[in-house]
Amino acid sequence: MRTEIPEFRVPDLDELLHPQRVRARPGRRVLLGALTLGVLAILPFALLLRVSISLYRGLGFPTWVALAIGAGLALAAVTAYGSWVSKRLTGRARVTVVAKWVATPLVVLYVSHALLFLSAVNAKTEQVREYYTSLQPLLRLAVSTWVIVDGGLVITDTAREPSDYERMGLPIAEASLHYRQRDGYVHAMDLRTLGRSGLRNWVTGTYFRLLGLRVLRHAGTADHFHISLPLRGL
Repeated sequence: MRTEIPEFRVPDLDELLHPQRVRARPGRRVLLGALTLGVLAILPFALLLRVSISLYRGLGFPTWVALAIGAGLALAAVTAYGSWVSKRLTGRARVTVVAKWVATPLVVLYVSHALLFLSAVNAKTEQVREYYTSLQPLLRLAVSTWVIVDGGLVITDTAREPSDYERMGLPIAEASLHYRQRDGYVHAMDLRTLGRSGLRNWVTGTYFRLLGLRVLRHAGTADHFHISLPLRGL
């Protein structure tokens, strides 16, 4: 009768000196995995938004060229994810198939929806909703993406005329980005801050600042965020 001798493994130095770390590793692996998934989920949006806005504002790229480049990078990221999943499941990456039938439709549908649609829940008035497509495309992408995280976000104002300032009892702004600019778009929007916690407002403001947009807290007729995107190159 043959007796199996248990395999003996020599502990490494880290296990001998810090046994508590070994016990904590499963939890650390879970945390690291969650953080990794979070970064991977955010990356396509970061590429789409941050790259587009940087190209437009910092390098003076035309709006649609900047947006196309950002969308192309987001598409590449989604394709890479999908190809990795395909390889794990089938043994083949199928990059072309993933790019054509998964990544491209997802990116195109997302960008189209963000540019064309604003829920009534996220608009103070029907007029704000009607004027949504007059807003600069990169601003529309930025606010639509944040609505995914903060469904209670409300746009209180976008397009204005000089008479609107008179009606609100404010001095007429000569160079307001709420006016249609030379490219045909409105380059500013106001977001509601009242009735929202200080932390929620801080996170919202930080998000738009990280994208490279101008963020001001205005009192005016009511406390609100003024989010703007200066004309390219400025």
